[in-house]
Amino acid sequence: MILHTKLPAERILVVLLSIVLCLALGAASWAAPAAAPSDETMRLGEQMYRKGLLPSGAPIKAYVSGDVPVDSTSFTCVSCHLRSGLGSIEGEVITPPTNGRILYQPRRPFIPGSEFVPSYSNYAKYLPERPAYTDDSLSALILTGIDPTGRSVLKVMPRYDLGDKDMAIMISYLKSLSDQPPPGVTKDEIRFATVIVEGTDPVAVQSMLAPLQFSIDRKNSLATAAVKNHRVARMGYNMLGDLSALKFSLSRWTIKGSPATWRTQLEEYYRKEPVFALLGGISEGEWEPVHRFCEEKKIPNLFPVVDYPVLSDTDWYTLYFSRGVRQEGEAAARYLHGMAELFKGRPVLQLYRAGRKGQALAAGFRDAWKAVGGGAMVEISLAPNEKLTTKKVQQLVNRKNPAALILWDDAASLPALSGLAVQKKRPGLILASGTYLGKALWTIPEELRALLYLTYPYRLPQEDSRFDVNVKRVLQGKPLELYEQRIVRQSYLTGEVLGKALMMMRGEYYRDYLYDVVGMMSDMHYPLYERVSFGPGQRYASKGSYIVQLGSGRNPVLERRSEWVIP
Repeated sequence: MILHTKLPAERILVVLLSIVLCLALGAASWAAPAAAPSDETMRLGEQMYRKGLLPSGAPIKAYVSGDVPVDSTSFTCVSCHLRSGLGSIEGEVITPPTNGRILYQPRRPFIPGSEFVPSYSNYAKYLPERPAYTDDSLSALILTGIDPTGRSVLKVMPRYDLGDKDMAIMISYLKSLSDQPPPGVTKDEIRFATVIVEGTDPVAVQSMLAPLQFSIDRKNSLATAAVKNHRVARMGYNMLGDLSALKFSLSRWTIKGSPATWRTQLEEYYRKEPVFALLGGISEGEWEPVHRFCEEKKIPNLFPVVDYPVLSDTDWYTLYFSRGVRQEGEAAARYLHGMAELFKGRPVLQLYRAGRKGQALAAGFRDAWKAVGGGAMVEISLAPNEKLTTKKVQQLVNRKNPAALILWDDAASLPALSGLAVQKKRPGLILASGTYLGKALWTIPEELRALLYLTYPYRLPQEDSRFDVNVKRVLQGKPLELYEQRIVRQSYLTGEVLGKALMMMRGEYYRDYLYDVVGMMSDMHYPLYERVSFGPGQRYASKGSYIVQLGSGRNPVLERRSEWVIP
């Protein structure tokens, strides 16, 4: 059910933070199904709810405005009620929870003075009261758009033409949504874990762990203070609801050996200690076995520190900082495509080092260049141990006459490029990866700086320094220089997003709802990334890159040559 209401702007956040709770209404007011639905019923119900498809595979007949037929696959239940069934808010449209636990109890009138009681359904202030649904009245709502009070919701909610058998499947599925506490959540505790791949640089590991542990400890200190001080307890409850009294724990799951063995190790960790979600995690190479484990177990993994995230349009349970190094190649293609004056029939020469990073960058550029309708492109791969020489670069340039040279390699190749700066026959520009060069980008030879452009998927360092105070706080007095600053900033972001999400969940600690809430977050200013956006179903928080150059002088800074480029 979707209801349309006008809300004062200042109240929107209040509604969003409280939209899902009916804890004070009493779970005993409705009867749960006598038996849990079968796996097949759940599968078919999920198909109807998320895809708009009947058990037969045919689209559900759906109608808007009473009798206007629409494609049910575009008007799915999940698009408004979200995966958790715990509702959403967008503009002036409030979508209340549609899971059985809440539908099958009455929506009581708002009680003045309960605005700051998190366990009360505050959103009821803005929505009309109603009696508890029954199977029959819920069926009638889905079929006719009429709720148990006789009110129509057809202005914003389609009606769906379902037969008795299909309706029974749908209702069984709704009753199961966000019904039982997930693993890792008890009345006293929420358990988390972080996955560390053995052999990862210890400095990188500590840079990931320190901000996470700070977030855990900060939350637990509030719970400890609340036990000792009634006033603190009251304030904490008003701010956080039941979250104020819950203890957080963070375990380290270290996985060893071949990635083929990781699944077994993760299974054993999870068997011994079920967790609500994985926080962060770090690997200098593979991550896909962890990703697949989370998909199969339906465990959220919030922001692992990896260069090679799994790219998928359908997977749900891992939220990444970005699309990894591939994203830089994609942004480079988009930027270069806007420089038509360079080409005049000349090709792009893409030169990349064989290996995972070089190949990922090259693939990102190749696919994006094709997608934007770029012109001719020549590709050459450098063997892992092959030295790129000035002679080889000049021969390639003389032979191919490229409008632009794309080089995906580390700093060892920079000397080979310097000679191009003084050549009459040369590309209009050279593009390289700022992250592939790493700290060596600050050592680019002066004569090359005017010709060499870099992809840079972060906020510029001189502009990001304003976040140093916040970032240093999570290190608890330890010098920032002892840590990998990029990773510290990434992990800080993880803690901040988690904290805000849990506050917004207001007691409804369900895995799918965690990401539903993240998808409703407005864009915020965080360290490191210029733009972090969370839309419904989006799995990559930062989606672009700058194109920059290194300025002149002995203490150069990065200078923007583009706005934020989104592939």
